[in-house]
Amino acid sequence: MSANHRAEVEDTYAEGFRSIYAEFLITARDRKWLDHALREATGNASSTILCDCEAGLDRYVGPGGDESFETPDGRPGAVVQIHVPRFRKDRVEALERSLLVRISQNVMTCPTARCFNLLDTDPFFKLGKKVSFFGDGHQKREERFGHKVWTVPTMGGDFVLDRRFGFSDGVMGGNLWFLGETEDAAIDAAERGAAAVNDCPGAIMTFPGGVAASASKAGSKYSFLIASTYAEYCPTLRNSPDVETRLPENVHSVMEIVINGSSLQAISDATQAAINASAETPGLVKITAGNYGGRLGKSFVWLKPELHQDTE
Repeated sequence: MSANHRAEVEDTYAEGFRSIYAEFLITARDRKWLDHALREATGNASSTILCDCEAGLDRYVGPGGDESFETPDGRPGAVVQIHVPRFRKDRVEALERSLLVRISQNVMTCPTARCFNLLDTDPFFKLGKKVSFFGDGHQKREERFGHKVWTVPTMGGDFVLDRRFGFSDGVMGGNLWFLGETEDAAIDAAERGAAAVNDCPGAIMTFPGGVAASASKAGSKYSFLIASTYAEYCPTLRNSPDVETRLPENVHSVMEIVINGSSLQAISDATQAAINASAETPGLVKITAGNYGGRLGKSFVWLKPELHQDTE
């Protein structure tokens, strides 16, 4: 490929679907301990296929991050989103449970960490009270940093968290597929795309490094699975008699990034940023996206939005 190469961008869409999500802020005394809390609080939350939720970093704020966002306590902070699909009948209970588990077990346990709500909504979860019971009767309702909080005494000092945590409607399932001549090319393109998404407020990625090597299709030959490998796009199944490949001859690896967000617009903006950042990657053949013809969701994220009206 020439130095001026730009990969083909297919005129298609990623099929997003509605979610409910919570957004909260973790702060800590420095970036090291902030990252420890962030990593644990968003762990094992890549996909709701088997995880309790999908969680990820929106952006760093305060000192060392987006300094236009002032954290309540003036310390380094990380904005986190947690999503569950809206089609779940128990979606509200499931979201509250995920918040309770992750904040109590992964944020409160992290030295110097604090936790603040970022969505002022009604209804809301009285999550602070539930976490505060760990104080065994020594917990207190106070006002600190301009917030109404619970303080929970721990051996490391007081853990501080807001009393209320809100939730709102979001979107899950935005995605891009990077079709490369080699594995290195596909990963390089996906990494460039993921880095661009990280700079887009309101959007998160949930897979390791933002990249999934195991893009899936809905359904399976096995009745107990709701998703399975997308055989038609697996390079090693190209010559299988049971698979009708959809890969171009010169494509030998496909990597995916999945984008959730606070709105369809946030995901669309992140998608365009990722395309622009990755399209000139050497060895990248094509950028496309996964969809199911509207059977999964109605929030369409067009790769060429100028040609279409957004559907939500």
